[in-house]
Amino acid sequence: VGPAFSGETKATGGVFDQAGLLAATASATNVTLSEQGWRTFLRGLANDGVQGPSVANYMKNTLGDQKVCVVDDSTDYGIGLAQVVRETLGPVADANCNISVKKGDKDFSAAVTQVKSQSPDSVFYSGYYAEAAPFVQQLRDAEFSGRFVSADGTKDPEFVKQAGSSAKDSVLSCPCGPASPEFADEYTKKFGQAPGTYSTEGYDLGTILAKGIDSGAVTREALLEFAKTYEGQGVARKYQWTDNGELTTNLIWIYEVQ
Repeated sequence: VGPAFSGETKATGGVFDQAGLLAATASATNVTLSEQGWRTFLRGLANDGVQGPSVANYMKNTLGDQKVCVVDDSTDYGIGLAQVVRETLGPVADANCNISVKKGDKDFSAAVTQVKSQSPDSVFYSGYYAEAAPFVQQLRDAEFSGRFVSADGTKDPEFVKQAGSSAKDSVLSCPCGPASPEFADEYTKKFGQAPGTYSTEGYDLGTILAKGIDSGAVTREALLEFAKTYEGQGVARKYQWTDNGELTTNLIWIYEVQ
């Protein structure tokens, strides 16, 4: 089960494919991963080609945004998602406020200044929670009053923990459904913490592979064939895949930090 991130998945997918080793990711969302011709690739969630338009249309049609600054973190994940969001937003994505930062950045003063100068209705941050937390803090410290919108890379309990009150009212999209109370309870008892963003997807994919092994699919080729033809309901959703490793049905959820 894995890899977890789009960059790592892109770097290792060809190796797994040459080895005939199934790699089922519970969290990597870059669109191009399923376009590499890898026979061994499966994705257990919707990709950014689904998530990007969904969150962009939510900003335009539900939130009523007229101007959005789109900020990416220069990673494969961040760039890919930001591109789809910008394309879907069209003229609502302010061309004067397309910003790239770096993963690992802590000082976002230049980006904050650029955002403030354009006065957008929302900032969409395409990256991970480790940078989203200080970014939203610095936006709020600079008295930016617009919305902070992000996606699955930010939807983690650590975002709220690190950003504190600055995270309030943030809007986060995710191909991850909420964990059922039963799953959350069992998970918390076992691991001493609440389920993470993709805990249910990881559990489901692990369960599918375990079912395959239990059925006698104990070679790489047999387990790959079992998974590629699998159809069944998991904790998070129904699982069935197309030939290129994408789910046949996709859902996106929108969360708001309270």
